[in-house]
Amino acid sequence: MRVKEYTAHESAYIDEPCEIGRGTVIWHFCHLMSGCVVGENCRLGQNVVVAPGARLGNGVKVQNNVSVYTGVVCEDEVFLGPSCVFTNVINPRAFIERKDEFKQTLIKRGASIGANATVVCGCTIGQYALVGAGAVVTHDVPDYAVVTGIPARVIGYVCACGNKLSFQNNLAKCAVCGKDYTVYGERVIARTGVAVKPIKRVREKDR
Repeated sequence: MRVKEYTAHESAYIDEPCEIGRGTVIWHFCHLMSGCVVGENCRLGQNVVVAPGARLGNGVKVQNNVSVYTGVVCEDEVFLGPSCVFTNVINPRAFIERKDEFKQTLIKRGASIGANATVVCGCTIGQYALVGAGAVVTHDVPDYAVVTGIPARVIGYVCACGNKLSFQNNLAKCAVCGKDYTVYGERVIARTGVAVKPIKRVREKDR
């Protein structure tokens, strides 16, 4: 391993210039291309490619065999599952260069992309959304939404901590962390204020 402000395995290729934040760990056979930006405290698994202009925020975790192409922007604390796929051109042809037609794909803070999922370019994945394994995302995904299938469709909503939310009268409280949510129009919004801690169960012997 070679150690700077970040840590990279000796088999990784890091082209200059690029930006890599403090505390980031880069594993075997990765390739960070010139012009990419990787934030602080990121974890890049084996065989990850980050292309020119691609951006990873702080605390991003990228699992094995993921290519983050030009046009992909991941905000802080995004999770990219093993072998998930991004694109950056809608109508690719091997014999026509369309680098000036790359479309941006935005993955907002805290969102998770499941293993082998595909995100078609030009889509925005909302904050803390969860894309199921093997899904194909062809449209924007709302904040906190769970999407699965081909094409991906909303099947429910989750808390920022990743647990399922159940709404009654447009209100929900996470059963795990206690955070409150409301439905406003077609959007799920975390309510302001301090999250309520889950009630501690009293054991029989402590009664």
